[in-house]
Amino acid sequence: MTRVERTFAWAGGALFALSLAACAYWYVAIWADRSAPGGGWAAVAMDVALFGIFACHHSLLARERSKRWVARMLPEGLVRSFYVWTASVLFLAVLVCWQPVAGDLYDLQGWSAVLPALVQVLGLWFVVRAVATIDPLELAGIAPESVRGPLQVTGPYRWVRHPVYFGWVLIVFGTAHMTGTRGAFAVISTMYILVAIPWEERALLRVFGAEYAQYRHDVRWRILPYVY
Repeated sequence: MTRVERTFAWAGGALFALSLAACAYWYVAIWADRSAPGGGWAAVAMDVALFGIFACHHSLLARERSKRWVARMLPEGLVRSFYVWTASVLFLAVLVCWQPVAGDLYDLQGWSAVLPALVQVLGLWFVVRAVATIDPLELAGIAPESVRGPLQVTGPYRWVRHPVYFGWVLIVFGTAHMTGTRGAFAVISTMYILVAIPWEERALLRVFGAEYAQYRHDVRWRILPYVY
């Protein structure tokens, strides 16, 4: 990489980290505000549209055909970084433009709030352990994307095939105070995951072939043990 390319890649990695930190802040602080005004089904429809724009990019630009198209315009080492840049910008836009939804679904207090907190900690553990098995710099677009790295089958990948998604679901649903806004975000983002997983698995099957087919046979559950 040239110096300019490295700067672009590292800046994209920083933006990726910022988008994740912003998501945590929005979820923990902004979307917990009981006094904030909220809408009804119109707000939910707007949120679905917002997340749909992000989801289309997140899934379609990850396809091999899209990567080849981007590679014709950018140096090969920046293809992953370009994906990270655009995904991070879109995700930040989703957070900023997210429409609040009125109401509280539930609000647990005292000892009853301990179990949801443990669920969120477990979800965070799944995400961290799953990410630790891959190259974080590649994930953030700083290191060039490998053509075919090793298939991950250890750690949390022994229990579910998509532990990052599993961890995400535990985190967004495992709150002691589920506001309407948090609930909308949890449901909409999880719906995207359920739609995206079959696409992702078809891509993994093309890359890893029989190895991934055997892995799917050995690890039955996609994201939720004994359910899905």
